[in-house]
Amino acid sequence: MAKRAVINRDQKRRVTVKKFAAKRAALLAIVTDIKLSEEERYAARLKLQALPRNASPVRLRNRCALTGRPRGVFSKFGLGRSKLRDFAMRGEIPGVIKASW
Repeated sequence: MAKRAVINRDQKRRVTVKKFAAKRAALLAIVTDIKLSEEERYAARLKLQALPRNASPVRLRNRCALTGRPRGVFSKFGLGRSKLRDFAMRGEIPGVIKASW
């Protein structure tokens, strides 16, 4: 299981990303609009850079909902590979069965 502090940090980042999403989208729209003047676009770029670093969605990491494991996470289920296998073997995930041929 991942350290509790790392899991909490990721949750805090998710809150920050959601908080600044609208502002970030508006500034990105200004930056990419070629009809505006260079000065306006440059000012928007500076404002975008002034936002908190953790407001960027790139800094988020998919984690297992149960263990917090950062790698091997199936986004469809939100579980790490080991927990997904455990649930599938017990038949707790509808439609998922062990392959045999």
